[in-house]
Amino acid sequence: MVRASGLRSWLVCIDDTDDIGTKGTGEIAEEIAHLLSDNHLSRCAFVTRHQLYVHPDIPYTSHNSAMCFQVRTAKSQDEILEIAVAHLRSESAAASDPGIALLDLQHSCDREALIAFGEQAKEEVKTKAQAYALAELLGIHLSEHGGTGQGIIGALAGLGLRLQGNDGRIKGQFNLPGLEAGEVSLSVGEAIELTGVDRVLSNSGEQLCFKTLLYLSGKVKAVYRDHQVSLLVYEDQGRWRNALKQQLKHY
Repeated sequence: MVRASGLRSWLVCIDDTDDIGTKGTGEIAEEIAHLLSDNHLSRCAFVTRHQLYVHPDIPYTSHNSAMCFQVRTAKSQDEILEIAVAHLRSESAAASDPGIALLDLQHSCDREALIAFGEQAKEEVKTKAQAYALAELLGIHLSEHGGTGQGIIGALAGLGLRLQGNDGRIKGQFNLPGLEAGEVSLSVGEAIELTGVDRVLSNSGEQLCFKTLLYLSGKVKAVYRDHQVSLLVYEDQGRWRNALKQQLKHY
């Protein structure tokens, strides 16, 4: 039996695995996270979507976003990569340029340099050479698995943005009881219990108390802020409502 003390935490990020009409990168990331889970000895967390720079010189399918998740597992780096890469190769679209980055969170490296790369990748065109050079300098695994391998840029950037802790939307949306019929009224405490988010946060950065009433409708989504899964809300005529699409775009 593997002891809990043998567990280590890793960040895994993939990019550029899809094409129009094929399985999305976020879905593939969720599948990899599930594959890395083994009889409760491993625990996989939520997937964050990180928006990168949109520019004519950057090939992308629809939004140019990388997908990142954290896993706590007793598996070695080689074992993690064997599983993740096999699935990446199997499920990536034929016309895609997939890349994967893997960071041992116990590994000591210049995290600020990694975060800076991620932030720059939201504002400017980065190259494969730059990504490989930084990964080698920091001792981070970075590899390409098809096509041009351009996805390594987003994969490395996604690691940095996840580490930064204030970037990314949580993949998917919450299916709350009664939501399909229209608006649902819940306290903050009830919303946290039903969704599993860490907190409910206003768009101005205020953390709402457990008794505050929320009025939720449509697509209820969370964001990653202050290293926490946060249900983002805004005040509308005295009522707290889940964030609109344009308010979520910041993430």
